[in-house]
Amino acid sequence: MAISVLVRWLLGWFLCLRLPRLPQHSLAPDLASELSLSVLIPARNEARTLPRLLAALKRQSLQPLEVLVVDDHSSDGTAAIAQAAGATLLTSAPLPPGWTGKNWALHQASQASLGDLLVFLDADTQPGPHFLARICGAQRQLGGLVSVQPFHRTERPYEQLSVLFNLVGLMAVPLGARVGVAFGPAMVTSRADYQRIGGHAAVANRVVEDWFLAHAYERSGLPVSAYIGDGDIEYRMYPGGLRELVLGFDKNFATAAGEVRWPWMLAVLLWLSGLFWAAWCLPASLLHWPMLGDRSLLVNGVVYLGFSLQLVLLTRRVGSFGWINLLFPIPVIFFLGVFVLAIFNLERGTIEWKDRHIPTR
Repeated sequence: MAISVLVRWLLGWFLCLRLPRLPQHSLAPDLASELSLSVLIPARNEARTLPRLLAALKRQSLQPLEVLVVDDHSSDGTAAIAQAAGATLLTSAPLPPGWTGKNWALHQASQASLGDLLVFLDADTQPGPHFLARICGAQRQLGGLVSVQPFHRTERPYEQLSVLFNLVGLMAVPLGARVGVAFGPAMVTSRADYQRIGGHAAVANRVVEDWFLAHAYERSGLPVSAYIGDGDIEYRMYPGGLRELVLGFDKNFATAAGEVRWPWMLAVLLWLSGLFWAAWCLPASLLHWPMLGDRSLLVNGVVYLGFSLQLVLLTRRVGSFGWINLLFPIPVIFFLGVFVLAIFNLERGTIEWKDRHIPTR
């Protein structure tokens, strides 16, 4: 059993060997001056997060031609904030059948935009001052679709519960140049390539649209590249409370789990089984709960500390997760609970998100 757990622990390091940052390509001055760039932001009740993003865009070393914010029938001050910040405000038309809100908003924004390069940013992102220059430089070198998974900034204790979702989401996919994976919070593409694949109309009904956009680019023979945003862009996911966090990750589980390639999924499941084992065995040996294997408190304490240290080190470039890594049985229980809820919603055939009911099939 000890060897088996050790192998699973080592597998965690292997899965995180390749977490490449966005390449630090610099645009040639003449190219940067000629580049016409549109930033497109879907926003539904984002009054809390949008000001950070719009302020960050004004500090970019590469200034966009335009910033378009699509107000997706918000009930808060989203529209007023966008206008006050000088962004171009689009009011979304009623949601047509067969579309999700985000895809419909970005479809409208792409049609109204003028730039040759299209950057799609979620409203809760906050890019560093050189982010647009770097992601556009990467796109000019690599072509196709380039995306970045932002660093997850946490501020309240409940947000720490998302640590495993963030880490597993990166473990479960290959990252780097031309890997066929995309992250929806921050993406860039040329208008020509976007139109070639059919734009967001090609993924109109997809809740987790980034996976399926990546497939559409690959079917058209276009490269898809993905990186982590450590040092370049961050976001604060689900600041609206624990319920929002549960619904958000439930949505991702219920709609995207089947898209992970099975060798990666098997490797992640093996690592998770070791983590779950460590989360159970130390309290079980302390409290004399039922368990298999060595009941030695020393052995189980070493296993627990090994996985705890691993989480501390692996998550440093993923998000601001601190004390929760020392108490990882808590996020393990949370992770399993959301997983069970996602299975229930898959069977039910619908999930709730942004006050809308979305089919999972």
